[in-house]
Order: sequence, then structure tokens, then C-alpha cells
Amino acid sequence: MQFLVIEGNIGAGKTTLSGMVAEEFNAKLVLEQFADNPFLPKFYENQERYSFPLELSFLADRYRQIKKEILNLDLFHSFLISDYYFSKTAIFAQNTLQGNEYHLFRQIFDMVSESMPKPDLYVYLHADVNRLMKNIASRGRDYEKHITSEYLSKIEKGYFSFLKQKHPFPVLIIDINNIDFVQNHDEYQLLKTAIFDQKYELGINRLIL
Repeated sequence: MQFLVIEGNIGAGKTTLSGMVAEEFNAKLVLEQFADNPFLPKFYENQERYSFPLELSFLADRYRQIKKEILNLDLFHSFLISDYYFSKTAIFAQNTLQGNEYHLFRQIFDMVSESMPKPDLYVYLHADVNRLMKNIASRGRDYEKHITSEYLSKIEKGYFSFLKQKHPFPVLIIDINNIDFVQNHDEYQLLKTAIFDQKYELGINRLIL
């Protein structure tokens, strides 16, 4: 495996798991650069006004970062792992942009997405909205305090719509509602085994842990 993507809704633990795997396997870790985005706090306070500049900035940042990291993959790391895939840009934009803004955004996205590298395996961590809300509250990020369960449900529907599409790589959906891979080492091992020790075919593969 050369390129692994671990995604999920907000609060699913994708960044935490990506970091744990990267440390254990000496993989090159690519994390989404969102903390310094000047539009993000403004977006959560006023989505209608700031959704378009936010989504454009994310598109540009994600495109630049993924292309750079893939091209600069060095011999000192076993593989590349990312806590997001470029398609996330369109998933979120579909839920935040309206009418002409979304159509314009989609035209730009389609032009640049064709050249993006494809993962060897795409993992989606699924947790229900109630658990996501608890996880978000427990990490206490100020700019996330305006996130609602309704917004998380919309994002979830966007991911499910994306996952149902035909992809040139295997998609593994893992239900993690019954495990805590951060606090329980055995459950982390179980999750890791599901990702690395199984062979998955093209299309959707489902697993409940």
C-alpha cells in the first residue's frame, strides 16, 4: 500500500487514527490544514455569507497539499496516509453552497480533481450523530461550538452519496459506534487489522466492529 485515506464525519476520529497508524508504521502523515483558515470561524457563525470563500480556500489548500506530498514522498517513509481525500471538498460544498455558487464551484472542482492521485484504500469511519456531537464537545474547539446535529446529518448524507458512486479504488466503511480505539488498545489493534490484513475489492466493503 502506497496511499491510504482515512475519512469520516466531523468528530469521527479520522485524524487521531491517522496519526496513530502513521506513528506505528513510520508513514508520511498528511493532515488537513484547517486550523489556520481565516474563514472557518466566520463560517460557523454565518454560513450563508462565508460558505463560498471557505470552500474555495479549502479546494485550493487541499489540491496544493496533496499534490505536493504525493510528489515528495521520500524513501524514509513506508507509505502515505491522509485524514482526508480531495472529494471531501465537493461533499462539504454541496451542503453549504447554493445555486450559482455551487455550480461555479463544481466546475472548478471537476477541472482539478481529474489529476488528483487515487488511494490504494479509502477508509470511512462511521459513527452516529449523537456520538459525533459528544466527541466534538469533549475536544472543546471554540470554532466548532456552533456545529449542530442537523449539519452533521447533512454531511453524513453527502458522504453516503459519494460512497455509493463508482470509484477506481476499494472503499471500506467501518462502523465504529461500539469501539473506542483511542482508549482501548485491543480495539485499536482490531481496527488496524481490518485495514491492513484484509484484501478488499473495488466498490464498497462494509464492516462492523
